[in-house]
Amino acid sequence: MSTDLLAATAELVAIPSVSRHEAQLADHVEEVLRGCGWLRVERVGDNVVARTELGRAGRVVVAGHLDTVPPAGNETPRVDGDVLYGLGSADMKGGLAVMLDLAVSARAPRVDVTWCFYRGEEIDRSENGLVQLFEERPELLAGDAAVLCEPTGGLVEAGCQGTVRARIELAGVRAHTARPHLGVNAIHRLGAFITRVASYQPRAVVLDGCEYVERLQVVAVEGGVAANVVPDRAAAMVNFRFAPDRDPEGAQGYLARFFEDLVEAERGDRYEVLDVGPAAPPRLDHPLLAQLLAETGRPPRAKLGWTDVATFAAHGVPATNYGPGDPELAHQAHECVTRASLEEVRVTLGALLGA
Repeated sequence: MSTDLLAATAELVAIPSVSRHEAQLADHVEEVLRGCGWLRVERVGDNVVARTELGRAGRVVVAGHLDTVPPAGNETPRVDGDVLYGLGSADMKGGLAVMLDLAVSARAPRVDVTWCFYRGEEIDRSENGLVQLFEERPELLAGDAAVLCEPTGGLVEAGCQGTVRARIELAGVRAHTARPHLGVNAIHRLGAFITRVASYQPRAVVLDGCEYVERLQVVAVEGGVAANVVPDRAAAMVNFRFAPDRDPEGAQGYLARFFEDLVEAERGDRYEVLDVGPAAPPRLDHPLLAQLLAETGRPPRAKLGWTDVATFAAHGVPATNYGPGDPELAHQAHECVTRASLEEVRVTLGALLGA
């Protein structure tokens, strides 16, 4: 392997690309890819897509996001032996470095390949570059299967869980705290809701040998008027991570039923779903994804968070997560990636593509 992937990743880490500020990194990626005469390169905003057009029997889309979360004093790359520390080193500039290296070196892969570098994955879906491409230029993302080079520690992390964010607001009656019997404390009412979530028993589902464990958490609480007032409103937000055997409608229905007896509309209580992200099935039965799994030589595991494999799945493209770096280090100040992880993923993806 001639490319120093650790150095290549460090070069990408040194180019700032916090969400909404990916232009400089997109410029760099575009410049590299336009130097490859065998690729058709298109730029859509700060999304860069490069495609081989060799007339192969199948096409694999390999995708990765350009953006990072804001820095935590780690914006300058630092190499210590065979470890690179720096913002986005694991999530996911290591994956981008592998993608660029393969795009430049794989002139005649056994399958056609689409290399997709997109913006805005770390922020609201309305600003996601992959969503933009599917809306404006869906033909650029057509493929038989897709691989997202998210950090997975070199394991296939199949599918992803879906997510529901909901808010419950409970009503009370204001009163003076010296005479609480004249009122109804909405925060006290909310206590039953929080207790129920705290005692939630996770449901586990096994699909294609991967165990998806559902999770339900209270993530925000609001309430209170003044130190001498019994509060008449209190609210909480919950996040439900659901397994891929549920569709978004089924997940929302389950969550509504879970809290049904705690919401009394006649008292002015309200329950609303704020947003929903669909889950994605593992689809390890697909020949290309099954081959990727075989090339790793290791068993798969479930992707417990949400990733853009769900975006591909929603458009009929089976997808999985596979990339360098430990996902548990993503977004941390001591985020890092190792040379061994980069090289392992480079070899495995190269074998899948015949590069």
